Amino acid sequence: MEKVQIIRHRLKTAQSRQKSYEDVRRRELEFQVDDCVFLKVSPMKGVMRFGKKEKISPRYVGPYKNLKRVYKVTYELKFLEELAALHPIFHISLLKKCVGDPTSIVPLESVAVKDSLSYEDVPIKILDLHIRRLRNKEVISVKVLWRSQSVEGATFDGEAAMKAKHPHLFPSNSTPA
Repeated sequence: MEKVQIIRHRLKTAQSRQKSYEDVRRRELEFQVDDCVFLKVSPMKGVMRFGKKEKISPRYVGPYKNLKRVYKVTYELKFLEELAALHPIFHISLLKKCVGDPTSIVPLESVAVKDSLSYEDVPIKILDLHIRRLRNKEVISVKVLWRSQSVEGATFDGEAAMKAKHPHLFPSNSTPA
């Protein structure tokens, strides 16, 4: 009986230590109806998720609308058609509040996502021309504004590749000096 009391005391001590450790790190979350939340997804090695593979796959997807609170720590989410096969009820630990304005997020319909969860980005216009001088040659890069990006998200791409893929962006008689 004495050994049972020692075991119970040690178990109680261990549980108390674990509880105090967890209480320090726990954050009290609560979502309201119609709040937008992100859903946590776990990356799996070799599995392509949401168009990305392995390390660069997203940790969170969404945002999704919170339909209702099912229980104290579970919520029901409203999914779009591409995730309709998933069960809509999730534990609060898998959710993250969407802090930004959910209306500023580009909807998937306007991006034209393919079945493989990829899309083709279309350039809108050329913003700038940049010439890098190397030892023996000059490399011409153009700053391209893409359809799904803002001006800050514009990228520099090689002029020859852009002329080959998208000749309509370049005036017919302009050549860099």
